[in-house]
Amino acid sequence: MRLISWNVNGLRACVQKGFLDFFRNVDADCFCLQETKLQPGQIDLDLPCYEQHWYSAEKKGYSGTALFTKQQPLNVTNGIGVPDLDNEGRVITAEYPAFFLVTCYTPNAQRGLARLDHRMRWDEAFRAYLTELDQRKPVIVCGDLNVAHKEIDLKNPGSNRGNAGFSDEERESFTKLLEAGFTDTFRFRNPDAVGCYTWWSYMYKARQNNAGWRIDYFLVSDRLRDKINATPIYHEILGSDHCPIGLEIDLED
Repeated sequence: MRLISWNVNGLRACVQKGFLDFFRNVDADCFCLQETKLQPGQIDLDLPCYEQHWYSAEKKGYSGTALFTKQQPLNVTNGIGVPDLDNEGRVITAEYPAFFLVTCYTPNAQRGLARLDHRMRWDEAFRAYLTELDQRKPVIVCGDLNVAHKEIDLKNPGSNRGNAGFSDEERESFTKLLEAGFTDTFRFRNPDAVGCYTWWSYMYKARQNNAGWRIDYFLVSDRLRDKINATPIYHEILGSDHCPIGLEIDLED
């Protein structure tokens, strides 16, 4: 089974930069998007053989997630069940016979950690949501989780220590999520790989110099880790400040 996750940083713009070429070529069973920046009816994608699910933020041009799936899910839900955290279109959950698939766009703590308190509340609620799902059947979580977990996960850890996405609080919170029973699939398969990033600033020729961060993830319930076959990072694919990532896993959908 092949799954793809991509923060497209505005789907309408990404469609003009080759999104559909990559979508068709990769031929995923499930394709998850974050930061679609769309309201209902603002785009019409012709994706034969795929069922489309969308979740928009109340604020226009902001956040938003989507899921395109070949296999019809048993059930699809939006949000994590916390009303004041569920107004930004951040989580879609699809239930399949053998697993849950969750796509997430985690709130950014923002410059100066201005939104860190909100982020910590989100992390705690999202962790509780995932662990509850995990009690029912295995979970695959993907998306832009807006944290570089370890120093190996960004080019310049020293100068970024304490910045949004690399604060001690966010990193510790991610550790708690893994300790709750989840595996970082890329790092499980590639424990010592360096220079493997999924996001680059548009400034300072960051992508050209590979001065990036790995903040996009596929996590799986620990009991699925031995079913992981591949965890590609499609760093050559442009169209966004993030690149797509993948998970190939032995699962019946």
